[in-house]
Amino acid sequence: MVEDVVNSAGEHSGQFGALGLHLADPRVEASVLGVLDRVEAHLRASVASADPLVTEAARHLLQAGGKRFRPLLVALGAQFGDPEAAQVVPAAVVMELTHLATLYHDDVMDEAAVRRGAPSANSRWTNSVAILVGDYLFARAADIAADLGPEAVRLQARTFARLVHGQIAETVGPRDTDPVAHYLHVIAEKTGSLIATSARFGGMFGGASPEHIEALAGYGEIIGVAFQLSDDLLDIASESVESGKTPGTDLREGVPTLPVLYALAADDSDAASVRLREILATGPLVDDALHAEALTLLRESPALKRARETVRSYAEDARARLAPLPEGPARRALESLCDYIADRTS
Repeated sequence: MVEDVVNSAGEHSGQFGALGLHLADPRVEASVLGVLDRVEAHLRASVASADPLVTEAARHLLQAGGKRFRPLLVALGAQFGDPEAAQVVPAAVVMELTHLATLYHDDVMDEAAVRRGAPSANSRWTNSVAILVGDYLFARAADIAADLGPEAVRLQARTFARLVHGQIAETVGPRDTDPVAHYLHVIAEKTGSLIATSARFGGMFGGASPEHIEALAGYGEIIGVAFQLSDDLLDIASESVESGKTPGTDLREGVPTLPVLYALAADDSDAASVRLREILATGPLVDDALHAEALTLLRESPALKRARETVRSYAEDARARLAPLPEGPARRALESLCDYIADRTS
């Protein structure tokens, strides 16, 4: 695993380590930390409302923490221009508010009881309140984006449209398309799109060149998909709670992640593969014995190996997207995320 960053801001140090980010240059590190600190203050102010209930509910997930991966990509993208430009911080706030809004809606759709170790907004208040608070956060993001100019509004709206398309695609299922291709499409729409726009915003509002902005956006899209896929693998391969969930949670809930889809699509005739397909075809594995058996079989399956190779290919693709960017500590920091993703599920 890429080494953690040690600095005076302990909360960010742990955050960088959790993401596998290596900021070797003290000046870049200080710049990124400064942006993230200002983003945090701006976020708290941005969700305030004249209604105390709305303020409390809107701050609920904000105060529960999170990696702030999207603001981090904005801060790193800005390193290829002027990271101290006035619009960098509000651009990062727009991205994080948009992300937070989707979490409120996701928890309603998933009937989730917990988010980031705290009761979900829907379980604490009601589904209706959670949906409306998510809408409020989208509105706040759009309001801030308006101060950044029409291009920012357009990009935020188009990103939101992709998020919605991804959620719809996930909800209705693959229909007549290949399940693996459908799953990768959903991740690109739901996860890759917002991270791509985050990296793009960093370059745009830092004043990077058009070529560098496009490289950052392409990198963000692919690294976002890679991170989600690697989380899928950790849910199966990890013996700990490194993925943020109890291992095998997706299996228990019947969520068809990439290793499961590969296993179901395989035609291997050995006894273990046949037995694994039989178990997975039954749907959510709420039976403890079947769950444990499937987890054991998956960990030793060709499907998991194939999924690891897919993750590594995405990480290398993301690295290739950085080629137009100038060599330096900011580019090396982005490359360190590729190394981390390639290694974390090996």
